[in-house]
Amino acid sequence: MAERERPTAAFLLSLLGGIFILVGGGAMSMFGPFGFGGMMGGFRGMMGYRYGMMGGLGFGVFGILGLIFGAIVIISAFMLNSKPHEHSTWGTVIVIFSVLSIFGSAMGGFGVGLILGIIGGILGITWKPS
Repeated sequence: MAERERPTAAFLLSLLGGIFILVGGGAMSMFGPFGFGGMMGGFRGMMGYRYGMMGGLGFGVFGILGLIFGAIVIISAFMLNSKPHEHSTWGTVIVIFSVLSIFGSAMGGFGVGLILGIIGGILGITWKPS
């Protein structure tokens, strides 16, 4: 029976956190070199050159990082659910990439993805089958 037990709460919270991080990365990538400019002062000067802090390419790179980190958290959540005997490993990966998502996707998936990912990862690390 221990083989059928799974860290369901850890899986669901980590999955939701990864989805928020992924969505945040997608939103950030809209502000890339071909996007809208930049939320923090980016604007177009003469000849279309972008000026401003974090404008243009910076948001595109951060958005791509957010997409990568979100995908890693989602994949790790599914691995946590499919291989519950490796719960510590996958929980640790989820926590690490949820924390790293601060740098990649709208402050960790609008903050919600960061919090859900950390809680889900910690639940995964500390999960004990009955």
